[in-house]
Amino acid sequence: MWRYLIPVLLFAGLVAFFARGLQLDPSYVPSPLIGKPIPEFTLPTLADPNVSLSDRDLRGELSLLNVWATWCVGCRQEHGYLVELAAQSGLPIYGLNWKDDTDAARRWLQQLGDPYRVTAVDADGRIAIDFGVYGAPETFLVDADGTILFKHLSPLTAEVWQREFLPRIAQAAGQ
Repeated sequence: MWRYLIPVLLFAGLVAFFARGLQLDPSYVPSPLIGKPIPEFTLPTLADPNVSLSDRDLRGELSLLNVWATWCVGCRQEHGYLVELAAQSGLPIYGLNWKDDTDAARRWLQQLGDPYRVTAVDADGRIAIDFGVYGAPETFLVDADGTILFKHLSPLTAEVWQREFLPRIAQAAGQ
């Protein structure tokens, strides 16, 4: 009798495990950096390679760091919304151009609009690794003291902005 019951129980356990997995949000990937300081970095900027952007530049005010590239389909999907957000929200958005052709990135911003206060060039992808980037686009909400408050994977939309970012921004502003 037990030899028949054990496979049935194992099968039931697997069904419960997979059923729970189907209820999870596939775009949510937990980040170990939430609540921790942004990684230290200094990178050349896209506009002028002789000027740099560092982690210190993201301190002092609540801001977004958006990881993007011209080869990224999702980045093109979210770009129009980022331009709109930069114009309307007043929240500074910094870009991290990840493993991209710098000439193509400059053309992209000239043609589609530039929502970024400054864009840093991460040509070899080392800083993206420090941030735990899985793939572009990714957007980080960074507190004024340089603490990562939230990380969003996939294109940023108005719905995601309302649901995920605005409550965290309001909470950070109330501190």
